[in-house]
Amino acid sequence: MVTDFPRTLSLLRQEKKLSQKKAAEALGISQALLSHYENGVREPGLSFVVRAADFYGVSCDYLLGRTMSREGAAISVEELGDLSEEKGNVLRGSVSAMLQKKLLVNSSGILLDILGKVGHKGLIGDVSAYLSAAIYKAYRYVYMISGKYSDTMFPVPAHLFSDLCDAEMKMREYRLRALASSNQDSREPLEFPDLSIDGLSQEYPNLAPALLSVLHNVSESLEKMTPDQE
Repeated sequence: MVTDFPRTLSLLRQEKKLSQKKAAEALGISQALLSHYENGVREPGLSFVVRAADFYGVSCDYLLGRTMSREGAAISVEELGDLSEEKGNVLRGSVSAMLQKKLLVNSSGILLDILGKVGHKGLIGDVSAYLSAAIYKAYRYVYMISGKYSDTMFPVPAHLFSDLCDAEMKMREYRLRALASSNQDSREPLEFPDLSIDGLSQEYPNLAPALLSVLHNVSESLEKMTPDQE
């Protein structure tokens, strides 16, 4: 809240093209106090947060930086849309983009289904956070390349997001390696489904080709980067 609230409060006022004086009057506080809130000098009480959220037409969670959705409503698993299952869904664009969509959506589906069967919360959390950071980083670059939008949509500035995503992913890798090591030495190791090619093909006959294709393509790319060993 210390960093996100002042920034968001200021941006919302600027979106409405209001001076601090006008906004302060509408919110029932002094201009000096609003200035303190926007500069992070003071933190507001709950009543002001609710009042400001109502005034700017956003949720309290958005105002506090807890979500990037202005509505800020929690979404259940049942409500979360599945792009791969939407009726009439067509990915517009090149054939290459359509192919990559199928490969990545289906591969991610298998991976997360496997994690669900294992049922280890730490493993699920670390893999999900790792993938989320990769998606976030890729989207930020696409957003940057478009050149159409202000970077103020994101709390993390453009010159920092890439390194911070790398740091997040490295931390998750460390945790996954630690779990792999401890699981091997455990008297009660985690139980996994069959992860062999035959096992995947049998369990996911329609989706497995996508995952195997991704594994093959990345393996080939990595092999090209590997120094020749004589």
